Amino acid sequence: MKRVVQRGLWFEEFETGVVYEHRPGRTITEADNVLFTTLTMNTQALHLDAAYAAGTAFGQRLVNSMCTLSTLVGLSVAQLTQGTIVANLGFSDVAFPKPMFHGDTLYAETVVTGKRESRSRPGEGLVTFVHTGRNQHGDVVATATRTTLVQCRPITDRASVR
Repeated sequence: MKRVVQRGLWFEEFETGVVYEHRPGRTITEADNVLFTTLTMNTQALHLDAAYAAGTAFGQRLVNSMCTLSTLVGLSVAQLTQGTIVANLGFSDVAFPKPMFHGDTLYAETVVTGKRESRSRPGEGLVTFVHTGRNQHGDVVATATRTTLVQCRPITDRASVR
């Protein structure tokens, strides 16, 4: 019986200039935000103190931006890097143009902006992703550029692709 195992893409399978849409989205609850915020020792009142946050320009607590970033990247894993990533090498150009609130749903998409084979690690390649997160209204709430090291297709699998 044939088996299909869910995995991310091998280096050779990534295409630059393609938009990968990651579904389903993830609705961020109050419990998610409070748990993430306390687990990471972030005592910012904007995330934890409803009375304080009510007096700010936002009028309510904000979802921790690091929770938003982590969820944005996490939404891409099953489709892009599950079991094929070697390491995250870095993040740049991280921005949060609009806030997320409890009950907002985050939808993610990724564009591959570059890829090249590793010069120092045979069988692996560098892939650059630009992740964009939008809320349920379509507003961009987070963007980030991420560089990763990804496995090339194993030699044993290359023959079966032809």
